Amino acid sequence: MFLGEYEHTLDEKGRLTIPAKFRAPLGDRFVMTRGLEQSLVLYPLEEWTQLAEKLKALPFTRADARAFTRFFFSGAQEMEVDRQGRVLIPPNLRTFAGIERSCVVIGVMNRVEVWETERWKTYMQEKDETLSDIAEKLFDFDANL
Repeated sequence: MFLGEYEHTLDEKGRLTIPAKFRAPLGDRFVMTRGLEQSLVLYPLEEWTQLAEKLKALPFTRADARAFTRFFFSGAQEMEVDRQGRVLIPPNLRTFAGIERSCVVIGVMNRVEVWETERWKTYMQEKDETLSDIAEKLFDFDANL
């Protein structure tokens, strides 16, 4: 399970050092793709395969299913971590996420997300104001949280 929030800076070549706690669960090879809210998402190969099977089951005749799978898969690339625990973020994905230098790497259960630092701060500020409402909608009142 991926947990935590880590601030990082890309090097001059656009490489990101994967947080040490995420390296073993991600593995030496994983998939990186566009995420929602202009983030990047990293999936261990096993998780990616499971997600791909779910998306493959979506009805091809639905325009929204086609649009989402195009968005998600066209940006996907299999990545390999170097000996220093770094991965080169492709230019098209850096541009999509608006990441030039500083970023935040977060663990979100079965995936890792990479956000441009200021976008992450803005997102968290906006969601902080509505988090109790979101929790109320997602969980029953008797949920043991």
